[in-house]
Amino acid sequence: MKDALYRKGMKTRREVLGAGREAAIEREEDDFSMPLREFTTRYVWGECWSRKGLPRKTRSLINVALLTAFRAGTELKSHIRGALNNGCTKAEIREVLLQTGVYAGIPVMREAVRAAQEVFAEERKRGK
Repeated sequence: MKDALYRKGMKTRREVLGAGREAAIEREEDDFSMPLREFTTRYVWGECWSRKGLPRKTRSLINVALLTAFRAGTELKSHIRGALNNGCTKAEIREVLLQTGVYAGIPVMREAVRAAQEVFAEERKRGK
């Protein structure tokens, strides 16, 4: 039985990233990664993402910028999809990528643009 913070984190992550990403995360788990997942579920999703101080849309845009700057491609795609789920528009995501490009570098921004285009194409195929 998982504690309340873990359950809250699971609910929040599923709402932000979608049930499909949640299922993929569960399929990828093994004995090595499970403790790390439990940690991030509690503290990233149950504690930080569940706070009232910022709306989820704002948190999503912050994550898109940070993950772009860190060149965290796989996580970036998940969070671009999460940004769409949280009500961000493609135009808002583009503005964040432009802003990030100025401060983190154009090559970083171009990689993020390609990642966003992949996510947008996948979403179109799904009818969203």
